[in-house]
Amino acid sequence: MALRPDFLSALAAFESAARHQNFAHAAEELHLTASAVSHHVRKLEARLGVALFQRHARGVSLTAEGRQLADSASSAMSDMESVLGTLRANEDGRGHLRISTLHSLTYTWLLPRLPRFNALHPGLRISVDTEVGLTRFDEGGADLAVRHGPGHWAGLTAHHLMDDALFPVASPGMATRHAIAEASDITRLPLISDLARQGWHDWFRAAGVHGAGLDERYVFSDTTDALKAAVHSLGAALARQKIVIPYLADGSLVRLPGPQVATRWNYYVVYPAHRRLKPAARAFVEWILADAKQSPD
Repeated sequence: MALRPDFLSALAAFESAARHQNFAHAAEELHLTASAVSHHVRKLEARLGVALFQRHARGVSLTAEGRQLADSASSAMSDMESVLGTLRANEDGRGHLRISTLHSLTYTWLLPRLPRFNALHPGLRISVDTEVGLTRFDEGGADLAVRHGPGHWAGLTAHHLMDDALFPVASPGMATRHAIAEASDITRLPLISDLARQGWHDWFRAAGVHGAGLDERYVFSDTTDALKAAVHSLGAALARQKIVIPYLADGSLVRLPGPQVATRWNYYVVYPAHRRLKPAARAFVEWILADAKQSPD
């Protein structure tokens, strides 16, 4: 079938409607009316002789044929976006990569590694957004994200980056002053928590310490702040292995007695499943997965 100009505009309207699963949102994106998008889709359905959407009271959903065409159209659009992005990058000699991740992971794990990536891609401009909530991959937003979670999110491709583990830490002075010699001794300390799903009760259970009253005196929304509170001797913190490395290395925190407990959630690199990564983002994903495997600490 020849792709005449009017057919291409109909395909563009269909691709947007399929991605949003909503004619009104597609119309807003394309600066059209919802009726114009609907007209384009109906014209496409008439040309193909198949229904692409099931229309119902709450909106629309793709048919099997619609899904097949949507996957192909999305791939074609991603290819074009990638080429256009490369041409724009070549125009000023640089590419641009935008990463979303957690503040704690950026400070302790990602930043020490970035010079190695930069050495391989010296002309690349990198933006790092740190946030607690799940990333919204809007137009002009993050290309990819590094997230701590279960490893499966609707609409996202997720690559396992690394596992993590929990163990208690405190300032050297606090550990010495309170003569912490075994796991049960930690119950005598003020405890510092963050908002992670696993906390002190989980760790003490794994350590075989039962029935002790716990003084969870401080709670911080950010893991970095919780560790800094421990550095200032406010109490003992339950640290994630990947986050606490620099604090142990410089001696501002020491590991306390007790087991290292595997986390139920781990780290993943994620990006929209329907979007083909642009070259800079693809290079970063390949590099960070390999780097994490080669130098796990």
